[in-house]
Amino acid sequence: MPDMLDQLEALIAERQRQPKAGSYTNSLLESGKPRAAQKVGEEAVEVVIAALGESKKEQVDELADLFYHLLVLMAALDISLDDLRQRLRERHQAP
Repeated sequence: MPDMLDQLEALIAERQRQPKAGSYTNSLLESGKPRAAQKVGEEAVEVVIAALGESKKEQVDELADLFYHLLVLMAALDISLDDLRQRLRERHQAP
């Protein structure tokens, strides 16, 4: 069974293939890479702010937003979770 990040990645890919009117995901994808990257930056700042003074719930909410926006940016860049998994495996293999 795929985990939630895999499910979210699949939903974003589906929005790329078949845009849905009114979809926030589609609006981000249609705005292009610069806007998607900007949203990741904004969300990362919100994570830092939450980490330094907010409740755990707010921290989790902001981290969830960051993960979502990262996945949208990854889709715009044609980078998958599997690409990241492979790279992390490569980095952590014993020589």
